[in-house]
Amino acid sequence: MEKIQINPSRLQWCCNTLDIDIDYLSIHIKIAKQTLEQAMQNQAVLSVKQLEKIANFFKRNLLFFIDPSEIQENKIYSIQFRTINNQEPIHSPKLRAFIERIEKQRQVYLDLLEDINEPVKDSWKNKLEFNTNDIKLISANIRQWLNLPINYKFDDVRQAVESKGIMVFISNGYNGKWQIEKNEHVRGFSLFYDILPIIVIRKQVSVGAQAFTLMHELAHLLLHKESAIDNEENFYSYQGKEKEANEFAGNLLIPDNFLNQIDVCTLINLDITQYDEYLKKFKQSWCVSGEAILVRLLINNKISNKYYQSYKNYKKDQLEKMKKVQTGPIPRSYRYREPIKMFGKPFVYAVFDAFHNKNITLSKASTYLDNLKISDIRKLEKYV
Repeated sequence: MEKIQINPSRLQWCCNTLDIDIDYLSIHIKIAKQTLEQAMQNQAVLSVKQLEKIANFFKRNLLFFIDPSEIQENKIYSIQFRTINNQEPIHSPKLRAFIERIEKQRQVYLDLLEDINEPVKDSWKNKLEFNTNDIKLISANIRQWLNLPINYKFDDVRQAVESKGIMVFISNGYNGKWQIEKNEHVRGFSLFYDILPIIVIRKQVSVGAQAFTLMHELAHLLLHKESAIDNEENFYSYQGKEKEANEFAGNLLIPDNFLNQIDVCTLINLDITQYDEYLKKFKQSWCVSGEAILVRLLINNKISNKYYQSYKNYKKDQLEKMKKVQTGPIPRSYRYREPIKMFGKPFVYAVFDAFHNKNITLSKASTYLDNLKISDIRKLEKYV
């Protein structure tokens, strides 16, 4: 069988991006280290099957490694990707592939809008300049701009952001290509484009946490005018841009007049295990977590750090107990609705409009909608 010669500089570049060496690669793709070393010396030693293993590991196609030209990162990765990678080096090939896939889906959406002659909304750009550095005033201004009602759910918050020309993704919570893996610490990221910027939220246990993530990433787009990637610890930061983003999210979702509705004396006299029940109506009405409420109370000097830390430790213990409970696979009875959760209603509407206008085939519509079966596409069409 004929052996293949690869471009060693491209394999080395792939290893460098993931911060791994040939030893690591050899173990994980089950190709002899000697074979890989010979390939790195311009020798034709790889079989097609071995090259497929390498390509699958790095989430690249076979031709990528055969191409004799030097790597040009500006052609492989967008400036948005390079920005967040410089901020927080992304070593996971699956996460890199996920981000690239998100960017491709954005381009699909732009192409669909062009096909159906629908202009891309860009009113979000009108909010890129602020006449104050007061985060409370800015968050109040943006809350009014988003036209959030007094009581709302997560979908209301998401649609308010999407209506301004921002694409919002939520990872689907199932194994698949639209998934941020469990072992990743990334909670969300934003990609700054002049037209149709992107916010991606990792699916979380509570919709309150998702809403806070959404507003945190919105702050990076509006206040900082840049792409950003955020790990869990960024949502507890007390310095720099992350602090600003957290204050923005907290004040927007829980303005002072909301906070004043809470009887703090009653709250702090309760056992820590009773906090969630007491705060339940507020959490549901404002689409926030109990911790977000306590952080706002702490910052406004309405409670001491003792109460906040006790609650935080209690919730941490609860989460650890939940992780230990063995659960079966999540039923997918509503598989046809998943594209709405992942890509948002505006994207799904654009796919159906393009299909009805005969701009795309049913097969292509399926591809854009996470490869839904034809029967599920019909269900989704009736649902929306």
